[in-house]
Amino acid sequence: MFDQFPDGLAELQDFFLTHSEGLQNASLLLGGKPELKATADLIDDICTTTVLTRRLKTGLLRLLDLLTLQHIHDPKRPESAYFADLDPSAPYVEDICLLSEAYFDVLLCLDAVDEIPLPLAA
Repeated sequence: MFDQFPDGLAELQDFFLTHSEGLQNASLLLGGKPELKATADLIDDICTTTVLTRRLKTGLLRLLDLLTLQHIHDPKRPESAYFADLDPSAPYVEDICLLSEAYFDVLLCLDAVDEIPLPLAA
């Protein structure tokens, strides 16, 4: 009778709808066209789903890794080259940082995503 969404899914969908353009722009800057396409596909899939599948969870974590610069130190990964081209003083850098923090907070609300790496205490 009533659809039951996993805890946090509605918030995740709202976040993706609200920040779709910013997520896609960040993905293009940090990972090029392949990451842009992956992010656009993930946004479409998340906004139309009622269940978080393993594939969607993997996509969510992949986007988190991209936004939090997890692979920039690996010269074999394209993210390192895209990161090298960024100007750290550009205003979009702060926007990406704020977006990644907000995205991380939304993911923490998802009970279904247990694999989220928590940041280390400083």
